[in-house]
Amino acid sequence: MNHTKYRPDIDGLRAIAIISVVLFHGFPEIFPGGFIGVDIFFVISGYLISSIILNGLNQGNFSFKEFYSKRVKRIFPALITTLFLVLVAAWFTLLSDDYRSLGNHTWSGGAFISNFLLWRESGYFDTAAETKPLLHLWPLSIEEQFYLIWPISVWLIWRLKKSWLFPVTAIIFTISFAFNVFLIEKESIAVFYNPLTRFWELLVGTILAYYVTLKKISPKESGSLNKHTPSS
Repeated sequence: MNHTKYRPDIDGLRAIAIISVVLFHGFPEIFPGGFIGVDIFFVISGYLISSIILNGLNQGNFSFKEFYSKRVKRIFPALITTLFLVLVAAWFTLLSDDYRSLGNHTWSGGAFISNFLLWRESGYFDTAAETKPLLHLWPLSIEEQFYLIWPISVWLIWRLKKSWLFPVTAIIFTISFAFNVFLIEKESIAVFYNPLTRFWELLVGTILAYYVTLKKISPKESGSLNKHTPSS
């Protein structure tokens, strides 16, 4: 599998996304739209991961083992450290019931299903966000769910008929986006945490990666793009 290079422009987008989320949580009345940073992250993730997959398939050297081993090395050290430190700090700051709840959030975060747990907990008797120090792991869970499904899907479509890749991606994008639009009024919490209503954002990045990787407009642009492939 090809080794990707550092992309400072994408790190710039990540910085914008992080700052917007921090400002939203710190000053929600001044920056009410700051939560869009999460959506930016989803698009970036979809673009980077799909670029890696498509570059590997296009060059004939894509490896599931290498793909997933890199994801594990990139994510698990920081995740395990975060889970451990939060558990230690919460032992001294949370009440027993809240700490017991944190245990559920810890294993669900480690298993990348925290979005489903938070979805189930939502409602009138839900506890305050301040007692959920791992609340921020729900986007990571959705991303990892996408990472489990999408590489296999792309590989299968590629093996069957490469020309089907864009139409199938467009169909899945349309279905996901339609569910988001039609359910947002009645089931806003479900839309927030459900991967089906979030995958369209990651697929925006996939569509961008498709055109950058497989549909280069001119030889000149093609050479430029090859010099600036995305980092994982």
